[in-house]
Amino acid sequence: MSRIYIDDVSRRFGDFTALEQVQLTIEEGEFFSLLGPSGCGKTTLLNMIAGFLDPTTGRILIGNQDVTGLPPYRRGLGIVFQDYALFPHLTVFENVAYGLQIRKQSKQQIKRRVEETLALVQLSSMADRRPHQLSGGQRQRVAIARALAIEPAVLLLDEPLSNLDAKLRKDMQTELRAIQRRAGVTTVMVTHDQEEALSLSDRIGILGQGRLQQVGSPLEVYRQPANRFVADFIGQVNLFRTAAAPDAVGGTGRQRYMTEDYETSAGVPLVLETASSAAGGTGTFMLRPERVRITMTAGAEGQPNRTPGTIRTISYAGDHVRLQVSLPGKGELIVLAPDPVFPVLPSQGDVCELYWEAEDVIPLPAEGS
Repeated sequence: MSRIYIDDVSRRFGDFTALEQVQLTIEEGEFFSLLGPSGCGKTTLLNMIAGFLDPTTGRILIGNQDVTGLPPYRRGLGIVFQDYALFPHLTVFENVAYGLQIRKQSKQQIKRRVEETLALVQLSSMADRRPHQLSGGQRQRVAIARALAIEPAVLLLDEPLSNLDAKLRKDMQTELRAIQRRAGVTTVMVTHDQEEALSLSDRIGILGQGRLQQVGSPLEVYRQPANRFVADFIGQVNLFRTAAAPDAVGGTGRQRYMTEDYETSAGVPLVLETASSAAGGTGTFMLRPERVRITMTAGAEGQPNRTPGTIRTISYAGDHVRLQVSLPGKGELIVLAPDPVFPVLPSQGDVCELYWEAEDVIPLPAEGS
């Protein structure tokens, strides 16, 4: 196991800057995910850690060694590619043994290490099969076993679950995390799948526009995003802009704001009550859709954090229902309601009421802060 230290790394392709001044430490034994939209620089960063690309500026250390100028084969890495890259003519045993053979280990050492690694990924009974005889999840575990067999200092995963169907992908998330914990190897995964990153990672690095926007635990980046980009990218979110200075709610520590983009009736702004104030008294707040409660009976109007609405769209996903609700005056809110909330699904055009707690309204730092 080794710590990875990325020191002020930038990468340019001609006039295009793919990554700019990335400063990041990935701790020993950590499962760290690089997450972001297409073109954000996450694969570029993984390729620089792997040695497939050189930084334009900065350096990369693995353990205490500066590996910036070293080729991939001298960095002590195990790599699992998106398509697994298994040799179709070799058995599972031979695929896993390949890296050990390249390193000129003895037959006894190879046999012992392959058997240990196949046991780690729970594929001991599949040693004599070839890749075409395996399921997608089994092929993925073979690729992981091959990467781990050489006892790498760091394991790099490039979209490792993207070729699996939805159910198998969820199953393999659990399996992959269990394998990584058993192996104890420092792991860096590139993914664009938010749920995958949130469920697997000790920490996540959010990349956007060539910069590292936030580093934190899954809970931190979801509940306390560093800026609007992160809030908008991780999960679904309702965003409120406020302009006028807030009114204090006497003795409670709460603040009330008038929103700019939402009206409970024509010309009447939605009143937002928060448990914390925005820097400078105005700004942007977020409200996660699963924090919004919905009732099909109308309540009192004009109260903070409450509004009537009309259901515009309904999407049933089994464990939850996603609704888009239009406010009477202006604006639209997303609601994620757990399945038991509705004995019978509402219909498009039904009138409802939405409400939420002040503690669920989270201020976002001002842009550029």
